[in-house]
Amino acid sequence: MALTKILVLVLAGGAGGRLELLTERRAKPAVPFAGVYRLIDFPLSNCQHSGIADVRVAVQFHPTSLADHLANGRPWDLDRTVGGLMTLPPFRGTDRGGWATGTADVLWRQADLVREAAPDALVVVSADAVYKLDYREVVEEHRQSGAEVTMVTTEVAADDAARYGIVQLEGDRVTDYAYKPDEPATTTATNEVFVFTPGATLDRLEALAADAGEDGLADLGDALLPAQTADGLARAHRFAGYWRDVGTVPAYWQAHMDFLAADPPIDLDDTAWPVHTRGGRHSAARLLPGAAVESSLVSGGTRVAGTVRGSVLSPGVVVEEGATVTDSVLLPGARVRAGARVHRAVLDDGVDVGRDATVGGDGSADGDIALVGRAARLEAGAVVPAGGRLPEPERN
Repeated sequence: MALTKILVLVLAGGAGGRLELLTERRAKPAVPFAGVYRLIDFPLSNCQHSGIADVRVAVQFHPTSLADHLANGRPWDLDRTVGGLMTLPPFRGTDRGGWATGTADVLWRQADLVREAAPDALVVVSADAVYKLDYREVVEEHRQSGAEVTMVTTEVAADDAARYGIVQLEGDRVTDYAYKPDEPATTTATNEVFVFTPGATLDRLEALAADAGEDGLADLGDALLPAQTADGLARAHRFAGYWRDVGTVPAYWQAHMDFLAADPPIDLDDTAWPVHTRGGRHSAARLLPGAAVESSLVSGGTRVAGTVRGSVLSPGVVVEEGATVTDSVLLPGARVRAGARVHRAVLDDGVDVGRDATVGGDGSADGDIALVGRAARLEAGAVVPAGGRLPEPERN
């Protein structure tokens, strides 16, 4: 029997506004994670370990930040003569051209490409969550079920459920779907991995686009998924492993804290399922005299002479003598100068925290996550309070 032909469409074109300063100069899927990775490394690694070699990445905002990382797809074994990795930017020249207004709109604009590829199954995934999943296993279940869509679902916290598509189930059959409801009926959410039967789904999408007229299509959850559910053609694949949407600053910070545990939720070095990335060129980390590092991830190219606890240091980070970094995430090239304190904060690329400055409070209490944008410079003694932003958001 011939192997099922699968096409994966990675939705990597969202603005990522909920990540605030972290996406002002980069695409959301290009945001660093756990020191040496990028968010898009997770779905691409899932593709590799699932034995899927046909991957299309739809880009839109800050595409160069992704292009530099993706290159030819080699880290994920996607540098193929036929198939492999292809990026899909916005285009002009046909009636499908233009700026996409949502995830369903992306799929509609790329429908001709999908039909030409003629896959047996279309897997559509977002690129802003941390998880590992065998997509091929879900595809085979989907094809045996006769459904038009299989939604991969997970349980979320009740106070966070309104951010997701929420489903009600009878067995594995989806009986109701609500997109970001004000009052969620359950805590069972779609985790933005969908397996579609291509022909039937694209035909349905054409009809929905015609009905939408000039308003156009928005997200998959606005019309497509509710319609498939209403017709009894939607099923669920219950996912019990670790999954975290890191689309907000608090969620991004918390995901890093999860990976500092003695038994992290995903073994990033698991020889059976390693997470691959485009490797950098950094020397080993240097722990200088006086350094004290505890329960932290320290990447290559870092230099630490101060105190670091419960934090993630990306490549090129410098923590000078007498500086203290606790419960924080420092992205590439950030520098914390002598006497400075950083607590419950995220520092973007190239941030320079001046001598004796404070970011995020003194460490004596919790509080909201402080965020400092790329290449910002804090003068000596400056203060960014708990939950503060630098630069501060413009007020309307």
